[in-house]
Amino acid sequence: MLIEVVKSKIHRVKVTGADLNYIGSITIDEDLMDAANIIRGEKVQIVNNNNGERLETYAIPGPRNSGEITLNGAAARKVAVGDVLILICYGQLPIEEAKKFNPALVFPNEENNLLN
Repeated sequence: MLIEVVKSKIHRVKVTGADLNYIGSITIDEDLMDAANIIRGEKVQIVNNNNGERLETYAIPGPRNSGEITLNGAAARKVAVGDVLILICYGQLPIEEAKKFNPALVFPNEENNLLN
């Protein structure tokens, strides 16, 4: 049996942009993606601490060391610039492996979304 576990988490980043006319996704500073072990195109759950919205989309890398967190396409309607988000990716593992698995948890600077 496989169970779904948290694989990656970027905790408390601020939205820096919302682009309704983009084809979809979330743009994430590539340094944050690397630190959290998130790859281009990976499904990401977005939890908005400001309004309670939860949605899923896929990750695309933004400029390194930019702190960029931009919601694109329809997802842009679910956030406002400055909202605080938690970004979560999940993986499936056999239960015995899952018991030993340690996710990549990233806690960036809450003021600028950069790694400390």
